Amino acid sequence: MMAAGHTSTLPDRLPHARGRLQAAAPLAEKTWFRVGGPAEVLFRPADLDDLVNFLAGCPADVPITVIGAASNLIVRDGGIPGVVIRLARGFGCIRVEPDGIVCGAGALDATVAEHAPAAGLAGLEFLSGIPGTIGGAVAMNAGAYGTEMSDVLDWAECVTREGRVVRLANAELGFAYRHSTLPEGAIVVKARLRATAGDAAAIAARMAMIRDARESTQPVRARTGGSTFRNPPGAKAWELIDRAGCRGLVRGAAQVSGKHANFLLNTGDATAADIEGLGEEVRRRVHAATGIMLEWEIRRIGHFPSPALGRERGEAAKRTNHAPKAWEGEGAGAKRVLPFPHPPRGTTPLTYTSPPARAGGEGDYWGARDRYSQERIP
Repeated sequence: MMAAGHTSTLPDRLPHARGRLQAAAPLAEKTWFRVGGPAEVLFRPADLDDLVNFLAGCPADVPITVIGAASNLIVRDGGIPGVVIRLARGFGCIRVEPDGIVCGAGALDATVAEHAPAAGLAGLEFLSGIPGTIGGAVAMNAGAYGTEMSDVLDWAECVTREGRVVRLANAELGFAYRHSTLPEGAIVVKARLRATAGDAAAIAARMAMIRDARESTQPVRARTGGSTFRNPPGAKAWELIDRAGCRGLVRGAAQVSGKHANFLLNTGDATAADIEGLGEEVRRRVHAATGIMLEWEIRRIGHFPSPALGRERGEAAKRTNHAPKAWEGEGAGAKRVLPFPHPPRGTTPLTYTSPPARAGGEGDYWGARDRYSQERIP
């Protein structure tokens, strides 16, 4: 019997598992952006049976969230309630067959692609250009360089919220652009990707070309979440962002990449709120400039921080001289606006305009310091 005055916590309500259950688990270092609050409980199942038994015994009112490599994900600063499930070693198997590859949902896309050349299997080279795991790629119908998962998937095995294992054919997944229709609460655990016979050297060359293209056009070595917004029909998101003048825009330590405008960066100590807020400002400006409202491709999950947490972080920023700031534009037109996004009531923010542009990489703000002018930001 529960002692008087004792309040049951979430870990008390969860079924026994062979995998690791961790309460108040930090998630920021598991995401590519390196931001976000903790999981109320993080569960890393040992294998498929462990996951099935856990879901079958987990109370129906407990929220379940699944993350993979967290490469296309913003975890909000308030953290994620309920149980966060992350598929790890027990779901990383890769088996090569004569006309395809069967892989666990936890296998990295690029790792799966690397098995293709030696086996002489063509058609999966695009996976080498997608950061993340196979499970996430199936769930969002990930694609790159002219191919997406719906083009190569034979079937996907999933575990339902009730703990049943089901195999779904390609036609049952309702694939659309960066979208699939999985059963409510289902978790992808395995997939079969079909391929065709090809020349090993040609396959390897195609993969090398994709890697070189990513290196030259995307900020692959930065803290980023990959493509931020979906391409609207008949348009490219990055071109619309450029047209709206958002390349190089900064909020706090979050920045629109100068290398590829559809990528957001954490250039230092950005919060999830900085990154998501910057993305929303980009959406607003693109809509104002073009009439098109961009749709997020990056998945955003979790709670916003409480006002008390926000005040605490604001005071910490003052103590460490990290006052909120923003930059607009780039090169000779670069402007730094203080504060961001709204000045205190009754004040006018300073806008610093840069001297002529000089060469620089991500996070280089062109030494804007020589002259300034007053400008009111609405």
